Amino acid sequence: MIVFDLSCSHGHRFEGWFGSSDDFAEQKAGGLIECPTCGCDEVGKAPMAPSVPAKGNARAESSDETRQMTTGDMPSAVKKALEGLAKAQAKALETSTWVGDRFAEKAREMHYGETDEAPIHGRATRDQAEELSAEGIAVAPLLVPVAPPDELN
Repeated sequence: MIVFDLSCSHGHRFEGWFGSSDDFAEQKAGGLIECPTCGCDEVGKAPMAPSVPAKGNARAESSDETRQMTTGDMPSAVKKALEGLAKAQAKALETSTWVGDRFAEKAREMHYGETDEAPIHGRATRDQAEELSAEGIAVAPLLVPVAPPDELN
């Protein structure tokens, strides 16, 4: 996991956790990242703070707040929490069917009685999820990004 320092177009700063830079780019392109403060989806990586070496220290170090962090740098409690989330999500994924980009369509079919209800998971944009919610269709985001079954997660 990589922690990125993010900011929205309104200037709010927050952290986002991603498996890779490609995961961040894919989720941003899909409109899946939004500011937790204002809900704005115009989000990007925040500029890094300049590295200023301390007097007598030839090596410059970035601040803890703005550096990218790997799981090796995380406190054990955070690692344990992430492992617990990943295990719970893995269990849920084992008992549901991947429907890919047809998630909104399949959720509506079940909600309106056109097909039998069954646990599903797939992809939906933020707008699709909001439309489903407005129609009274319960949806919940996955806590950890998931790749389709034929790709490594």
